[in-house]
Amino acid sequence: MKHQEFHQQTAIITGAGIGIGFEIACQLARKGVSVVLNDVDETIAQQAADAITAEGGKCTAVVGDSSDMLCIEQMVGQAVQQYGRLDMAIANAGITTFGSFLEYQPDMLQRLMAVNLQGSFFLAQRAALQMIKQESGGSLLLMSSVTGHQAHPDLTAYGMTKAALRMLAKSLAVELASYGIRVNALSPGATLTERTVQLDPHFEDIWERITPLGKTATPADIAHAALFLLSPQAGHITGQTLVIDGGWTSVSPPPE
Repeated sequence: MKHQEFHQQTAIITGAGIGIGFEIACQLARKGVSVVLNDVDETIAQQAADAITAEGGKCTAVVGDSSDMLCIEQMVGQAVQQYGRLDMAIANAGITTFGSFLEYQPDMLQRLMAVNLQGSFFLAQRAALQMIKQESGGSLLLMSSVTGHQAHPDLTAYGMTKAALRMLAKSLAVELASYGIRVNALSPGATLTERTVQLDPHFEDIWERITPLGKTATPADIAHAALFLLSPQAGHITGQTLVIDGGWTSVSPPPE
């Protein structure tokens, strides 16, 4: 009877080689979910999948650009071929580009929108089509950000894409409700990951000072919220965005 809430379910999660995505994949696998794990880096993707299987989980790596339609089709196909079905899709992959609005370049915007929006949109679409075919419902989870709620220095373009994902969750919740498919989003605040530390070695110190709870989030904090929204316990929740930021959006001071 253990882990009945996710019994015999399968999930796709993009950008899951490290950080938040990897932690969500690990927690799902520990609950008995079969995971199709995507990352653009082949070595990182395989290491992540191997780590999950070494713990006794079921996980298959699909290497590729999450904004590419062939990669999206491959992920959905792999889920069905290897595990027989698809119940959850988590559009976690995203990139961050910093830059002043007055200096931002078209190539930067095109790449940002491809990964953050196109990849999320079409993963949700292709996953929903499979769920509709199965006639079993399902759950989709999009990864927004607190920068999609509050303006942030040098993140105008990034914040725009993250705000769009909140709207996508609201729209799809209505469009897919009749098929039993729920759609929600998460908006993490400052989260201590390999990527954030690489971008700024002082990341944790800075954000601890300006976050009301006095600490940054961990990937586990975000993953716990993700599993709740994906689970039957959130069965009457759809079209919502859950902010996980230690209270930062209540005051929104910029990093110094």
